[in-house]
Amino acid sequence: MNPTDVIVVGAGPTGLMLACELALAGVRCKILERRAEQPNITRAFAVHARTLELLDARGLADDLLPRGVPVRRLQPAPGAALDLSTLETRYPMVLIVPQSGTEHLLEDRARELGVEIVRGAEVVGLRQDARQVVLELAGGRTEAAGYVVGCDGAHSRVRGLLGIDFAGKQYETHILLADVRLAEPPEDALFAANGPEGVVLMIPFGDGWFRAIAWDRLREQVPLDVPLPMAEMRDAFLRIAGTDFGMREQRWSSRFLSERRQAGRYRAGRVFLAGDSAHVHSPLGGQGMNTGIQDAMNLGWKLAAAVRGQAPDGLLDTYERERHRVGTQVLALTDAFNRLVLGRSAIRRALRALTIRLLLRFGRSRRLLAGRLTGLGIGYPPTTRHAHPWTGRRVPDLPCTDGRLYELLRDGRHLLVDATGREAVAAAVGQAVKVARYAGPAVPGLPAAVLVRPDGYAAWAGEDRTDLPELAKVAVGRCGGPSPRTHPASS
Repeated sequence: MNPTDVIVVGAGPTGLMLACELALAGVRCKILERRAEQPNITRAFAVHARTLELLDARGLADDLLPRGVPVRRLQPAPGAALDLSTLETRYPMVLIVPQSGTEHLLEDRARELGVEIVRGAEVVGLRQDARQVVLELAGGRTEAAGYVVGCDGAHSRVRGLLGIDFAGKQYETHILLADVRLAEPPEDALFAANGPEGVVLMIPFGDGWFRAIAWDRLREQVPLDVPLPMAEMRDAFLRIAGTDFGMREQRWSSRFLSERRQAGRYRAGRVFLAGDSAHVHSPLGGQGMNTGIQDAMNLGWKLAAAVRGQAPDGLLDTYERERHRVGTQVLALTDAFNRLVLGRSAIRRALRALTIRLLLRFGRSRRLLAGRLTGLGIGYPPTTRHAHPWTGRRVPDLPCTDGRLYELLRDGRHLLVDATGREAVAAAVGQAVKVARYAGPAVPGLPAAVLVRPDGYAAWAGEDRTDLPELAKVAVGRCGGPSPRTHPASS
């Protein structure tokens, strides 16, 4: 018997979110983090609409909002604007908040749920059998658990020990990063400018400091270990944006190499990969942290069901099937942005920008691009023939008699939303899942009943017919939903 059901390696946003999901389901979970202390740098800033919805499903979004600045209009290409305020979501925005703010919020929740976080624990070895995974740590100590998830970043030790390939490429242009104070801050929360010599961004921390980011073609081959003085960053902004906003103090700076890579597999036996361990992208588009948090939400309830002995055959395999495909799509999106603004051919950059402007003129293509960028358009192909069109889709925040859908998901359980009003539907599923009655106006295409997964996607949907209660009962039996946290975890 292991005292720990799941070990998560890595205390970044992905690892913390996953640990919260597991602990919420009553799983005994421990995080091992190589860093002895939290770093004082942060690279991710954008929290997209779908991630905010998922945080809302755990009661965290409203705590994060005051820590950031909402941006409701983006410019994916020069002369092209994307208005996020029209999105059909409670969070029609990109929230600009330092990654450290998101991590602190998630770590507080993880500790509140009883997750043990062990810092200064470096994994150096891994072995597994049919029952458990044993991790060897620097110093000779070992840790064992039923499952392990590597959330330990782009240079993942877990991935390396598994021998899983990380195929892709490095981008040629180095990224310049610096934390600075400004005498004349930009009016926009998210300032961006591009030109023939590169791209610059200026993002507020909210405490008087700003993160200056530059892709400078004139300095793209400077070795990563060469110090980055403030004069170099000022010069990049002056040439590309026409202003340096009065940079007058710098507390930290670095050169960063961006990559485009994806793990060949997200699972090897009892070990899984999530977040940057599974995929890394160009930071343009702000997809990295969002994709990792959504990995965690997808894997968390499935792994909890497996720990509790409630997982139907093949449930754990659906994590890789669903999320590897999403990772590939995100890589394609961010690579397209990278080529759009950093491509060496000015003619090609202009043609790509023109294409984006044309796409944004039409409602369907505009919605498609917004859905890809914000995560609202992510869905999972159904695994059965003749599935309802809603199966695998993101379920919107439907009004129910007991509150909003995403409020009702906060205990991490499956939820059956019944729009029929027939007692037989609720009676058929009994206590297996919660049942909520739809309380909104008639919506074209809304199923008579929809079984919502803990991560806010439709596991099953059905129309109002005589065998609907029986169909709902069968669907619930196949879902593998974790029980409430108040139930003890299995040994």
